[in-house]
Amino acid sequence: MSIHTDSLTILPTNSTSAAAIAPAAPTVGPELARTWLLVNGTHADRFDHAVASGADVVVLDIEDAVAPKDKVRARRNVTSWLDSTDENGRQRHAWVRINGFGTQWWEDDLRELAGVAGLDGVMLAMVESPEHVTKTAEALKNTKIVALVETARGVQNLQDIATARSTYRLGFGLGDFRRDTGFGENPMTLAYTRSQFTIASRAANLPGPIDGPAVGALGSKLAESTAVSLEFGMTGKLCLMPEQVATVNEGLSPSLAELSWATDFLKEFDADGGEIRNGSDLPRLARAKKVLGLANAFNLHVPEGFDVHFEAPTDTYHC
Repeated sequence: MSIHTDSLTILPTNSTSAAAIAPAAPTVGPELARTWLLVNGTHADRFDHAVASGADVVVLDIEDAVAPKDKVRARRNVTSWLDSTDENGRQRHAWVRINGFGTQWWEDDLRELAGVAGLDGVMLAMVESPEHVTKTAEALKNTKIVALVETARGVQNLQDIATARSTYRLGFGLGDFRRDTGFGENPMTLAYTRSQFTIASRAANLPGPIDGPAVGALGSKLAESTAVSLEFGMTGKLCLMPEQVATVNEGLSPSLAELSWATDFLKEFDADGGEIRNGSDLPRLARAKKVLGLANAFNLHVPEGFDVHFEAPTDTYHC
């Protein structure tokens, strides 16, 4: 399995320098979000730091990271922060991972979060049926819900969960799933499960699923884990510390090879009249537009003067 290591230049909007690096990450909405950074709700001092980390989405965690005795304090920290403004007077925003349906804390979470100004969405833990999502949506109207599926029963019901009216995106609760099933961490062991998340998401016309985290991993280990997520069509990944964000963002973004190919293909296609020439043009055109759309969303550019050319992706050949 290859590791996604090609590097792109991340440029400010008004910059033409190939070596420039943007001072802040572009704003990426939750539909395309690559990095979902979990922050323990008991550590309010880390919230602003998480927002400044470059993560596409910050998720304030009042579920798995918080001991039962600290649930009330964590929830209070989160609601207070979301109801406040930063040093520049701007409303603070984040997602919140809430406790699973039917737990003693679930209803309290919903009651306290309803109407909170800075709540962008919730990640619902331990989803095992579409009812868990719909009941949550009834209490948090017009709130985006990521269904975090973490058990064998939940995976069995993935298609129904994905097609629930209020499901915004699927997430894979990797650690709890392995504890529930006894599965190991080898990517081949979890291949079937990861595939089911991607298939269910695509069939329900949802954004790509969010993969579980690489616990404690940095550097090449994290890059390898992110490459596994990408290989299985998963377009987001949970992060457990800010230091993981940059590697995951790069690994789940179009590579330099992909962006260079897409740019070359569209130039050639337009120069040739912009008409379909053969059976491979349609899938290549769709792929090129998708790659360049993602690159635009992530503010990625081919470095000026780059002159290396790449073959078309293997899944765009006419068969």
